[in-house]
Amino acid sequence: MIIGLVGKPSSGKSSLFKASTLIDVKITGIPFCTIEPNVGIGYVSIDCVCKEFGVRCNPKTGYCRDGKRYVPVRLVDVGGLIPGSHLGKGIGNKFLDDLRQASVLIQIVDCSGLTDSEGKPTKNYDPNIEIKFLEEEIDLWFADVIKKALQKFERKIAYSRADLIQILAEQLSGLEVRKQHIEQALDRAAITDIENFARVIRKISKPILIAANKIDLKEAQQNFEKLKEKYEHIIPTSAEAEIALKKAAEKGLIEYLPGNDFQIPDIKKLDEAQLKALKLIKEEVIEKYGSTGVQDCLNKAVFELLNYIAVYPVADSNKLTDKEGNVLPDVFLVPRKTTVKELAFKVHTELGEKFICGIDARTKRRLASDYELKNNDVIEIAFAK
Repeated sequence: MIIGLVGKPSSGKSSLFKASTLIDVKITGIPFCTIEPNVGIGYVSIDCVCKEFGVRCNPKTGYCRDGKRYVPVRLVDVGGLIPGSHLGKGIGNKFLDDLRQASVLIQIVDCSGLTDSEGKPTKNYDPNIEIKFLEEEIDLWFADVIKKALQKFERKIAYSRADLIQILAEQLSGLEVRKQHIEQALDRAAITDIENFARVIRKISKPILIAANKIDLKEAQQNFEKLKEKYEHIIPTSAEAEIALKKAAEKGLIEYLPGNDFQIPDIKKLDEAQLKALKLIKEEVIEKYGSTGVQDCLNKAVFELLNYIAVYPVADSNKLTDKEGNVLPDVFLVPRKTTVKELAFKVHTELGEKFICGIDARTKRRLASDYELKNNDVIEIAFAK
């Protein structure tokens, strides 16, 4: 599963990528600074089941602190999109191609209105325009791909719904569009209106979450009040504040768990400039919005827009360990309604092929292959040896 970070130039995309991954990337106010996509690992946070079971977990990937488990997800930060990107304006076609494998998109918006649609400095730019044009560019990109797919039907006198679904599935597979997405879209929109159909299928297959960035600025705070009335999936965000907090935590100056408030264990370690910066973050971001919003963006994208759940496969349901004795070593993020046998294939092909049953670590009940996993299930997979 890949999360795509999108937005116009100078909206703060690369800053949010750095805030999520702590990978140093080139961050400037120059449009098209990001030419090749930045790829890295961020983390979604969940309440780990270790506290429920009274054990100390040993994550193979990610980490667990005070019962909060941070599970890795892949992030792709592509270059800035501008009006006309789907037609190749700027270097839009390349940037759109970089998004093909993303399952969900986070649009980083300069909520302050201090840059225009091409990322150039200005004043009083309406961020709602920014949100609309980028969504339209991605929808038109989908429409262009669909038009090419439908050319295969031009010489056919008649074709069935099944034929249409099959052709579209083949042509759109590179966009991470699956058959069930196409079926849902056909139930909601007519294929004859390609642009509307493209809009519907994009919303189903690549939903967009809005990160209202630069929320520490007063102009952004004023604009956010208007935007939140229009958009359901929007989160106030300060990527720069998140970077500052994580850097301070790395140096031992503060105690900080992403997605939460921070604490200063020893104020004497901080100089006047550091205290001033932390005070600003506390007053203008944390106290007003609860957090910097960066962690909230990743969590909401995965668990709300994609409707994924977290499950813990183990080799021993009594000890909650893998073969090496690691306790609760893995967390898999899977779509809701994933079956236990589908999980077995995700863990290892051989487990799926030799699957016998699942075993619920809480109840010790045997689970049939079609058992639909629930959030926080801890599952042992029994297989023929």
